[in-house]
Amino acid sequence: MSEVKVLNKGELPKENEVVINASNHVAGRLATVVAKLALQGKRVVIINAENAVITGDRNMVIDWFKRRMSEIRTHYDPEKVGPKWPRRPDRILRRIIRGMLPYKRSRGKIALKRIRIYMGVPSEYSNRKVYVIPGSMLKPRPGLKYVTLGEIWASIEPSEYEAWKEAQGIVTKGGKTTKQ
Repeated sequence: MSEVKVLNKGELPKENEVVINASNHVAGRLATVVAKLALQGKRVVIINAENAVITGDRNMVIDWFKRRMSEIRTHYDPEKVGPKWPRRPDRILRRIIRGMLPYKRSRGKIALKRIRIYMGVPSEYSNRKVYVIPGSMLKPRPGLKYVTLGEIWASIEPSEYEAWKEAQGIVTKGGKTTKQ
């Protein structure tokens, strides 16, 4: 990535297509900014969705996701297992953003179509100007508990997570992640 720009609160970028790096951004706070930009007519591309963060105790968040995907049943149809919930980080982030849009109206549907979310960095966006949003960044402090969307996916579907890591050429040694 060549250049990183800061997108402050209330600021509207001049470009029609905004590329945002989701690394170390709190997913809900990032989603509010992205939803607002999409409603204002900007095309939004989010890269590194697997590095977006959900705050809270790691075990509590992962258990909540697992329970939501497996045990939610309705009182009138106890055999039904659903609704279907996303498992991959890009789909989870899309679902969070969709919840902040009026997606049942035409205005919200059009805004949702303006949003593209990727895990990792696609080649067409590797040399583009990338924005970060300081208001939605994770502010590290002692004792802060959080989990990334990639870690949630790894605990829900470990085989698919490992296959994706292998396809991306990502190697983990001693807790540090590097790309081959």
